[in-house]
Amino acid sequence: MTQQQYYYRPEPPKRNARPAHSARRTHRGRRRAAIIGGALAAVIVLGAIGVYGYARLKFSEIKKLAVGNLDTANTSQPINILLVGNNSRTVLNGKQANSFGTGSEVGGARSDVTMIAHLDPKTGLVTLVSIPRDLFLPIPGSNNLNRVDSALNYGPSVLVKTIEQDLGIPINHYVELNFDTFQSVVTALGGINMYFPYQLKDAYSGLNITQTGCLHLNGFQALAVVRARHLQYSPNGVTWYYDPLGDLSRIRRDHEFLRVLASQVKAKGITNPVTLNSVLSAIEPYLGLDKSFTFNELVSLASTYRHVNPNTIKTATLPVALENNYVYLGANYGDVVFAAQPQDWTILQQYLGMQTPSIARSSITVSVANGTGAYMQATDVSTGLQKLGYKIGTVGDTAIQGSNLETVVRYTPGHLAMAEKVMSDLSGAVVMSQGQTTGGAPVEVITGNGLTVATPAAPAAPSTSTAQTAAPATTQPAAASTATKTTTPSVNNPITLPATSSNMPLQPWDPRACPA
Repeated sequence: MTQQQYYYRPEPPKRNARPAHSARRTHRGRRRAAIIGGALAAVIVLGAIGVYGYARLKFSEIKKLAVGNLDTANTSQPINILLVGNNSRTVLNGKQANSFGTGSEVGGARSDVTMIAHLDPKTGLVTLVSIPRDLFLPIPGSNNLNRVDSALNYGPSVLVKTIEQDLGIPINHYVELNFDTFQSVVTALGGINMYFPYQLKDAYSGLNITQTGCLHLNGFQALAVVRARHLQYSPNGVTWYYDPLGDLSRIRRDHEFLRVLASQVKAKGITNPVTLNSVLSAIEPYLGLDKSFTFNELVSLASTYRHVNPNTIKTATLPVALENNYVYLGANYGDVVFAAQPQDWTILQQYLGMQTPSIARSSITVSVANGTGAYMQATDVSTGLQKLGYKIGTVGDTAIQGSNLETVVRYTPGHLAMAEKVMSDLSGAVVMSQGQTTGGAPVEVITGNGLTVATPAAPAAPSTSTAQTAAPATTQPAAASTATKTTTPSVNNPITLPATSSNMPLQPWDPRACPA
């Protein structure tokens, strides 16, 4: 893969941009709405309903969704809740459809916001990990790769399965909010306050902030803030600059908006039964929970995490490598993003408590298929894996599906842990996928571009004599402590794919919480 793919090309501001709803209807990328924060706010607010007598009634009115592939867990264990913003227009009323497009104009459903909320009862902490919507992954049942947000077109069960099988993240519960939910929540709260260091505008989301400082936003203005993917900013209202990272910058701003919204929901909604009822009434028509999410479990979660301060919730975004104008199976998918290893796995360990399986490499048989056509790639990869201790099955070629390709670690049902072990020894754009493998091996590596296999760790140095041990440290050359470092990848020092930051700080122009 070439270096240029790791950076989005700056997109210049469009002249004479049409109103947001017109632009969205004529451009696929523009008409996608970003559903944000309502999911987390819903969890916080709904948790509070355990205090009130109408709790069960409100819970019974929430739409229950048939969601398969969920992992079972109890509230004494850490759980992962998949928070999804469904951008389907089919539920919008006339006024909303006029702004955002009708179901016929913007068909299907996409998970424009996909977050994992990790709740750990031992620590009482909540962490959030965002999955970029343009992450290119194998979609279970389709035999092809596509953006992760497209998995929702096949239903929530497929989205859950995609995240579990391709990223190895177990999902225990599913919470879905539709397009206009959090706008209604902000309106029910009487608006929210945010601080704007710069003037901002986005012709596609309708954002137009002409003042700086702490401003009061109504629901529509707040929606424009969190939907902004074509952001322009100005420190003086005269010179305007373009934020080139699009959706990745939006995620950064959305994390901050989540903190602001959750703080104000907790401060204004929970302590006031009238406001709380308004907030719940705004959420309930659009909220969906998986059928296994019981009322008692929700109340238990509320009790365990009622003291969580939204401002202390740690957030991260899966690091990705950027690919412009990506062509796959002959079709141009525009700008997509690839998984990045080992950065992604590091984030999943730090924020979701995941661990590399402690499986002996010698117990895993791996087949290798050359997916790029590069000379001897399958042979070289299989040799590298064999040196690490893996048993090698068949080695051969497979169909080439594009110019720049991710490496896919395919595994048969029941062998996810083996695939995770193999993936931990690979660096580059690497994802997993459950399916049939070649030659009956439980795991198969279908090579992509830029793939690197870790090399075995150097054997431990032989023990030294007592006399040598007693020698003064000053007799050692200054470079001795770094003599073993090398650019050659190893299990402990793999070559890493250039990738985006997992937790990019707010930029000077980003809106944020108002100063105390």
